[in-house]
Amino acid sequence: MDRRKILTGFGAAMVAASLPRTGATQDARNLIPIRFSPDEIFRTTVCLRPFRAAGPRIEAEDLGRKRIVHNYGHGGAGWSLSWGSAEAAVKLAMQNRPKSIAVIGAGAIGLTTALTAQRAGAEVTIYAKERFPDVRSARATGTWSPDSRVAKTDAVAADFADQWEHMARRSWGLHQSYVGLAGNPVEWMDHYYLRNPRPPAADAAPHVDPGFLYLEQRLGDIVPASHALTADQHRFNAEQVRRRSVLTFNIAALSHQLTEDFLIAGGRFVPMTFEAPSDLNRLKEKVIINCTGYGARTLFKDETITPVRGQIVWLPPQAGVHYGFMCKGVFVVARRDGIVVQALGPDESFGWNDDNEQPDMAAAKASLATLTDVFKS
Repeated sequence: MDRRKILTGFGAAMVAASLPRTGATQDARNLIPIRFSPDEIFRTTVCLRPFRAAGPRIEAEDLGRKRIVHNYGHGGAGWSLSWGSAEAAVKLAMQNRPKSIAVIGAGAIGLTTALTAQRAGAEVTIYAKERFPDVRSARATGTWSPDSRVAKTDAVAADFADQWEHMARRSWGLHQSYVGLAGNPVEWMDHYYLRNPRPPAADAAPHVDPGFLYLEQRLGDIVPASHALTADQHRFNAEQVRRRSVLTFNIAALSHQLTEDFLIAGGRFVPMTFEAPSDLNRLKEKVIINCTGYGARTLFKDETITPVRGQIVWLPPQAGVHYGFMCKGVFVVARRDGIVVQALGPDESFGWNDDNEQPDMAAAKASLATLTDVFKS
């Protein structure tokens, strides 16, 4: 999720305001308030997003007799860009038309890459230490966010924006094919952007922007726009409210669907741990696609990967609650598999270069405490 846009409350939602809306819309006056009770927390998870200033690494290299195609480093845009980056990686992997391909890593990028390779005609085996629900991808917020910390403005190649747009559009189209399936692996959800403008305090610390690249405006012809709601059209305690239809991933259902699709097509999972690139010589396949995400920092000694820590507080699904909102530096998504609450922090530096994967329960409860007055009584 694009943090700068969240903090302003409206940046992403203002794209192409004249476009028609997509998906079913709830009456915001009748939204069922969410219970933000600390005693209902059933899980707190931490995800380290693999950020690279130059953007995702999608390139091939020869390692002895092996052809390695890298596909990692998507920052906070892994799920959103997964199909498009898989297409680019598989294109490189299939240049010599191998009959079989190995994929290492079984997260969002690994699964979509394996499926894409199968559809290109290859026999595919996924080698990984962990599978869902133990991979980092399982701890994502689960919303369409294709430019969330995906690169830095001053570090990308001249053609990166065009490549990003192709990946985003390809992913957008393929994600639509999962809308309406049993279990709702992908679906539309109304999100609300809440804002209570206040004059800045004289002693307030300046916001830090590390220079992230924002590109979603290039998708203005496909991403639904936002619409302002008047005070009598919603039940939030906010001076300004905008509503927008957002593509949402119910990650538990989606990961099961992708796994089932992979297995039905003849794919195999083989448990395996890799400590160094030389370990890849154990694999029989000559072409290997590396989808290890943050793990590539250690496995391939890639110091260009910077961890960006994000913590999610999980609440049980609540009857009739199916929407998301952003306010007070907190992002809430009421998914089918749980209500996720993520603190976004005061500025873009929040979670930057923090590789601590231990949950912070005090911070988790503090996130819920800030939301006690979000709804009108």
